Amino acid sequence: MAIDTAAKSATWTYVDGEWLSGNPPLIGPTSHAMWLGSTVFDGARWFDGVAPDLDLHCQRVNRSAEALGLSATMPADQMEALAWEGLEKFDGQTAVYIKPMYWAEHGGFSVVVPDAGSTRFALCLFEAPMGDPTKGMSLTVSPFRRPTIESMPTDAKAGCLYPNNARILTDARRRGFDNALVRDMLGNVAETGASNIFMVKDGVIFTPAANRTFLAGITRGRVIGLLKEAGFDVEEAVLTIGDFETADEIFTTGNYSKVVPVTRFEDRDIPAGPIAAKARELYMEWAHSDGDA
Repeated sequence: MAIDTAAKSATWTYVDGEWLSGNPPLIGPTSHAMWLGSTVFDGARWFDGVAPDLDLHCQRVNRSAEALGLSATMPADQMEALAWEGLEKFDGQTAVYIKPMYWAEHGGFSVVVPDAGSTRFALCLFEAPMGDPTKGMSLTVSPFRRPTIESMPTDAKAGCLYPNNARILTDARRRGFDNALVRDMLGNVAETGASNIFMVKDGVIFTPAANRTFLAGITRGRVIGLLKEAGFDVEEAVLTIGDFETADEIFTTGNYSKVVPVTRFEDRDIPAGPIAAKARELYMEWAHSDGDA
């Protein structure tokens, strides 16, 4: 979704000390990233003059780089400052996606291993309207699973993980759904194909416990904290498909659209509930008060 949006919107990319408009050619056919997938990225949001948790997103992309054997060449605070500099190039009327990236240009020993010394950095900003939270979304259950840390670099927000997300979403939409619940290799719910997942039962809010099979997102963590501060009972737990089948509410969190209610799960309609609405309200109140700090 982000790539399609970027291709059609105002875009600025910082690379090698300068800002370039549009989609500059940065990776060639001999680049390690092109044929062996050594890419990591992160995504923050600017809207209404604020960029919630931008600092945490900049810090996380550096951790992702190190996890994939790259060098984190841009200090997080400098990356954050560059993002604010780049935001000045936009008219301020449309929300902006903030995407810092690293990749390896060359291979190291045995070619397959990225040469950390060849790591490159780019910061791409592009206009991308926020999703409509009132629309809700539909979910099915994906036949595909999340890998474990033993089989894939799940401790990084790495590009090589996303073809799996793509087939999850493609399969779900082929069957008439917006997204899908994804299980880990033990059969427990991990996330959706594009966001973290929450459910509510008898007033208690549940979300899958972080087990290194999925990215426990920054927005997820922020929403958990805000709900707890507001007095809600939030539990990170092992959850099954059966738990979601009987949930009173289901909602997702993610950087792209923040908090979105699920209004259909398989063949069951679910009303957009008050806790999902409260979670979004709390997040937006926090974002507009402290989110740009």
